[in-house]
Amino acid sequence: MKNFMIKTVSIALLIAISFGANAQLTGTQIIEKTYNRATGEDQTSQLTMTLTNSRGQTRVREITQFSKDFGNVEKSIMFFQSPADVKNTSFMSWSYDNNKSDDQWIYLPALKKTKRISSDSKSDYFMGSDFTYDDLGDRKIDADNHKLLKTELVNGKSCYVVKSVSKDDDYMYSKTITWIDKSTYVGVKKEFYDEDDELLKILTIKKVQKVSGFYVVTNSEMKNVQKNHKTSIVLSGVKINTNIPASKFTERMMTRGM
Repeated sequence: MKNFMIKTVSIALLIAISFGANAQLTGTQIIEKTYNRATGEDQTSQLTMTLTNSRGQTRVREITQFSKDFGNVEKSIMFFQSPADVKNTSFMSWSYDNNKSDDQWIYLPALKKTKRISSDSKSDYFMGSDFTYDDLGDRKIDADNHKLLKTELVNGKSCYVVKSVSKDDDYMYSKTITWIDKSTYVGVKKEFYDEDDELLKILTIKKVQKVSGFYVVTNSEMKNVQKNHKTSIVLSGVKINTNIPASKFTERMMTRGM
């Protein structure tokens, strides 16, 4: 699903392909087919984000999010509803089909100011979670070299294992490894490695539901294994193709709220 958090999970993990049964798949072909997977024209959902630190202490945040495919750009926006210290904070991301970098903004009500996320800030963690701003964007296919490593059983499911290595030495991840269910082409896990090639984070998909004929990740968890900190994302009230107006995805809307 290409929208905010879900977009980070979907592009990395929900992959649909339509090759013949005996066709030889490559890592690049699998990743390319991500962009051809049917996701619907727009989506609305409620999101519960739970942050858990190394001592087991939790913080829960309630969010409303919207996304819409405009053809050459996909736009997403989310609004924090609670708790009070983050209420009315909003985040917006525009991801382009060409090689143009994503545009991202965050509105902080305490400052009454909308801030554009610079390229130098893309490696920063978003709102105390284990997702970086870069994770929330659209990783371009040509930014990495992709290789199908093997097939492997995960929780009884036969999965493709794809390694993606950054072509940019300055990128925050040296590589990622993704496990994709061969029978449904739904991802089950993704590992992120830091610049020293050490395991940094693990994204686990815990539940996928079919809504209006489209696969939607409704329960996922990102764990930073180096800091022993994790972020869980649970979706509810998912609605697809409800004709969300284009005016929803503007800087003005960020300051006004839903």
